[in-house]
Amino acid sequence: MQFTWKLPRSVSGIARNTLQNYVVDSNEALEFKLVRSAADLENDEVTFKPEMSHQVYGDSESIFGYTGLRVKLYYSAARLATYLSMACDEMVDSQKFEVQPDEVIKPIAEKIPPGYHSNLDTFVAALDKDATFQPFGELKHKFTIDVDGKAKNFEVYMHDISPSGFNEYHERLQTFILWYIDAASYIDTDDNRWRFFLVYEKYLVNGNPQYAIAGYTTVYEYYAYPANTRPRISQMLVLPPFQRMGIGVQLLNTIYNHFTADDRVVDITVEDPSENFLRIRDFVDSKNCLKLPSFKPEKLDAGWSPDMAVEAQKKLKLSKKQTRRVYEILKLHITDRANPNAYKKYRLEVKSRLNVPYRKEDHDMNKLKKMLSPEEFNATTMMITSKEQRLENLENQYNELEEHYCHVLERLASADLS
Repeated sequence: MQFTWKLPRSVSGIARNTLQNYVVDSNEALEFKLVRSAADLENDEVTFKPEMSHQVYGDSESIFGYTGLRVKLYYSAARLATYLSMACDEMVDSQKFEVQPDEVIKPIAEKIPPGYHSNLDTFVAALDKDATFQPFGELKHKFTIDVDGKAKNFEVYMHDISPSGFNEYHERLQTFILWYIDAASYIDTDDNRWRFFLVYEKYLVNGNPQYAIAGYTTVYEYYAYPANTRPRISQMLVLPPFQRMGIGVQLLNTIYNHFTADDRVVDITVEDPSENFLRIRDFVDSKNCLKLPSFKPEKLDAGWSPDMAVEAQKKLKLSKKQTRRVYEILKLHITDRANPNAYKKYRLEVKSRLNVPYRKEDHDMNKLKKMLSPEEFNATTMMITSKEQRLENLENQYNELEEHYCHVLERLASADLS
C-alpha cells in the first residue's frame, strides 16, 4: 500500500523511515458492525469495512501517528444507536519526533449526530431498546431470500418526513453514505417532497419479531407542469452485510410499483447513478420491458421505434433516454454477434446515438463560422475534438457500453422472467 501522507520536511531521513511505520490505511483501521446482540461484539463474522474513507480522512485515506490502530463504529441493528471508539498498539512519541498524531475520533464525530456512545457498557444497555423497534411508515413489500439454504425475510416501508422520530433516525442512517457513496452529501429532510424507502430484515428472537436495517433509498418528487410530478431517485444504499442478495432489485421494483400507480407521475429519473446502480436499474428495466408488446423480438429486430418510448413511459414510467438504453440491451441479446453484418449493423446503430454530441458540436461550429472572422474561427477550432479523437472516443465508449450490456444480459439469462 502506497500512502500519500507526507511528513514535515524538517524530519530527518532516519526518523522519516521510522515514522512511516506509524502511517496506517484508514480503510483497514475502520471496522463497522450492525449489532443485534452483545454476542456480536466478539463476532468477527459480522464486521464489515468501508469502501472509501477519503470523505472523512482526506484523499490519502491514511492516518498518521499509530500502529495497530482499530477504529470501531458500531450501530445497533434496528434503532442505530451508535458506538464510536479507538484503540492502538502504540502511539508516536510526539516529544521525540516533534510531530503530532492525527485526530482519529474527531473527524468521524463531526460527521455523525451527537449523542453517540463512547462507553461500551452504555451501548450494550441501549441494545435492549431494539426489541421494541417498529419501522416507520407504510409496509409496501415483503419478500424472502434464500441465503446459504436459510430463508431470510425482508420488508420495505415507505414514508415522507412526517413520522415522529424519523428525522433523528435518518441522521444516523445517512452516515453510512460517507463510506460507500462517493461525493456523498446529506439531504435536507425538512423538505416534504422527499420520500424514503427503507428495507429491513425481519427475524425472530424467542418467537418475537425484530428488525435490522438492510438498506434504503431516497426519492425526491419534483414538480412537473401542469399538475404532475417527476420522482428522482437520489441515493440507494444496500449495506454490505446484505449485498449480493438481490435486495437492490427488490427495492427498486418497490419504488417503481409505488409510483407507476400514480397517474400524475410523468417518469422516474435517477440522480448521478453509480456503476453498481446502473447495473441494477438496467437489469430491472430490461426485465420489465421484456413483458411489453413493443419489445417483442420481432419489434426489436425491426429497430428503434417511438412506440417503445411511449409504452415504456405509460406503463413503467421510464424516460425516453432510459428506454433507448433498454432497447440497445435487448437488441444486443437478439443480435447474432457471430454474423459480421448483423453485429456491424448493431454497433453502428449504437455509435450513431453516441455520436449525437459530436454532431451537435459540428452544428454549433457551422453557426460560429458564419459569425466569426477566419482568424477567430481558426482559434476556436483548436479546442474542438479532432476526427481521429472522436473515432477513438466512440470506440472506447462503445466497448465499455457493450461490456456493461453483456453483464446485464448475463443476469437476465439466469433470472426468473415470469
